[in-house]
Amino acid sequence: MSAFSQTEREAVYRAIFERRDCRRFLPDPLPADLIARLLSAAHHAPSVGFMQPWNFLLIRSTEVRAQVKAAFERANAAANAQFQGERGELYRSLKLEGIMESPLNVCVTCDRSRHGPVVLGKTAQPEMDLYSTVCAIQNLWLAARAEGVGVGWVSIVKIEDLRQILALPAEVIPVAYLCLGRVAEFPASPELERLGWLNRVELEPLVFDDRWDRPTSLFSEHSIDADDPSQPIPDR
Repeated sequence: MSAFSQTEREAVYRAIFERRDCRRFLPDPLPADLIARLLSAAHHAPSVGFMQPWNFLLIRSTEVRAQVKAAFERANAAANAQFQGERGELYRSLKLEGIMESPLNVCVTCDRSRHGPVVLGKTAQPEMDLYSTVCAIQNLWLAARAEGVGVGWVSIVKIEDLRQILALPAEVIPVAYLCLGRVAEFPASPELERLGWLNRVELEPLVFDDRWDRPTSLFSEHSIDADDPSQPIPDR
């Protein structure tokens, strides 16, 4: 199959570069067919050995989400204590979740027992099921951006708390707790970058040729700006 058209390729890159971690949501419910499309996009992610180890828990219950919010508050208090001075003040000013505000929460899990003890691609690297699940999360996130739906990953919550609240079996690991909903806007840059928490790391120093100690010549030889996401896509 041939490459995408220029318009199609631009749309793919736009979704990648404009994806944001969202924390502020509109109350509008998400239609069932939209949710199904996002889950289908996630389910078509690549997985090592075609193991497809994921499950998706759709969480609408106010009671369940209140329990997750309480677990977040406990973990966030512990995290807050680790940042001092101006850093601590900035941390406390950040909005780090939208558990109750978003119309839908989704917990993406990894069933580490799926397909039995020996799975193609896991024999040398048994963590590949976890990495495959992250691919499903990214698929969902990019599809959501294309649909105008914001996604926020709530990582400041203990796995043990999620396991208990969601009644997960022992072999199932919660990989991502996500908040989904419509948003008023997708900011031009990530919020943590905009507020000065961290800057985007330059790409070129992260790329090597053949060995770790050999910086790449890719960008300099071809006069490419490694950190310019707006570079024109040639029409083929």
